[in-house]
Amino acid sequence: MAKPDRLARLDAQREDLETEYRATLIAALEKTANGALGLFDRSSDRRVRTAIAPTIAALTEMGTEIDAMRDRLILDPFALHRDFFAARGPVSASAPGEQKEARLWLDRLAQEDPAN
Repeated sequence: MAKPDRLARLDAQREDLETEYRATLIAALEKTANGALGLFDRSSDRRVRTAIAPTIAALTEMGTEIDAMRDRLILDPFALHRDFFAARGPVSASAPGEQKEARLWLDRLAQEDPAN
């Protein structure tokens, strides 16, 4: 009976961490939607990258930990983390700017929110 209890606790920890990840990402997206740059890594400005680095580090650490938990629980990798980091980096000149991209992400997350 100990193993099912450990797995249930691990799953609860995973859910809590995923909630924290989502909240951290939403806060960063809201700042970006209001004009802060760097979240999507579209600028080569060192100051912009330095300013957003703690948020990116926190998301990376949480995402890695969540994926490790999901692996132990035999679940698929954390899609939100994978999708967000896939959206970062250079894009074509016709792609939306960071502010618009952040608003699109916020809309997407609001639609996916089970509380809605």
